[in-house]
Amino acid sequence: MTATPVRALHIAVAALVMLTTAAGAEQRGSKPTPKPAAGPQLFTTPLTLDQMNGKQAVLETDLGTIVIDLLPEAAPNHVGYFISNAQDGSYSGTIFHRVVRRGIIQGGDPLTKDPSRVESYGTGGLGVLRAERNVEKNTRGAVSAVVGGGNPDSGGAQFFICIADQPGLDGVHDVFGRVSEGILVAQKISEVATDERGRPKARVAIRSVTIREKPAVSPEPFSTESAADLGAYRAVIETSIGTVTLEFMPDKAPGHVRNFLRLAQAGVYNGMAFHRVAKGFVIQTGYLPSRSEPLSEAQQRLVRNLQPEFNDTSHVKGTVSMARGDDPASADTSFFIVLGPSPVLDGKYSAFARVVDGLPVVEAIEQVPVNGEAPEARIEVKQVRVEKRP
Repeated sequence: MTATPVRALHIAVAALVMLTTAAGAEQRGSKPTPKPAAGPQLFTTPLTLDQMNGKQAVLETDLGTIVIDLLPEAAPNHVGYFISNAQDGSYSGTIFHRVVRRGIIQGGDPLTKDPSRVESYGTGGLGVLRAERNVEKNTRGAVSAVVGGGNPDSGGAQFFICIADQPGLDGVHDVFGRVSEGILVAQKISEVATDERGRPKARVAIRSVTIREKPAVSPEPFSTESAADLGAYRAVIETSIGTVTLEFMPDKAPGHVRNFLRLAQAGVYNGMAFHRVAKGFVIQTGYLPSRSEPLSEAQQRLVRNLQPEFNDTSHVKGTVSMARGDDPASADTSFFIVLGPSPVLDGKYSAFARVVDGLPVVEAIEQVPVNGEAPEARIEVKQVRVEKRP
């Protein structure tokens, strides 16, 4: 029986993380890292839980920023040691020395600062920490300790980040943090070209690691404004063939207005396409699969289904409404602009805005050649700008 692709990935990740130090030692003709003797050389953090709680680690890498929420309640010595290494600059200049595509990325080895010691990568910075077993799982975004030669009491500076769930590593590698921002950066690192041993062919460095307080939770944008305040905003949709300006109707659909402004300000609509042109009826955009790049985690958190706000607005030329499926509460990002009187839509779709400038652009989009209702050439939403009238 052959392993399924997912199971094969888990097997490959487990083999890579658990045996990486042993393989490096064997190449040098020596034995794997021995189990360190229990004693004062094993690290015990001087920091209290109160001093470590609410802390984040910000990793600036060659491919972007990764923010990690540290978990001192789960693994206090691992967190304390990570903080110590970050604060004294030990991680600066190290690289992610082994990756599994969309599986894990592994870094933190101080030996990786030296490009001439490639064959030793994965063997440094271990033998410092005892295991701290906890209930945290090696799921997507988990940050866990690397151990040497299968010895649970040999953790240290090295760590790995799970890009996909890795249940085979639970109870073997201690989780001490979770990625709160930047998992797509970590995924991008996992996708770099590698040699046959999973070593990236080009260096992807950790430029710096800083420790900060976790920012306080603040209200979502456009969640506290009154209807009158919301009415002062406009959205300028810059397309590949011209600009369309919308004004909003917060007295009719305040939830939809807040949602649209929030998505637009966060750049969710940038890089999408007008994926549907139903001549004489509607043009439609906001369909997530039409976006040229995936959403960031922060953008993904803003995407949600909306409760319907059907109202008495007539769907006439220039009316803007949210698209939805059969479920009235299934609208999320996709919206349409009406091309002519369409009473069939009245009371069934949530109208929330109207075109106040750029109707000739809307008409030009209506006239593009289509295959069914799909434009034959891509009409892109380059940017949606949110502006507030004085």
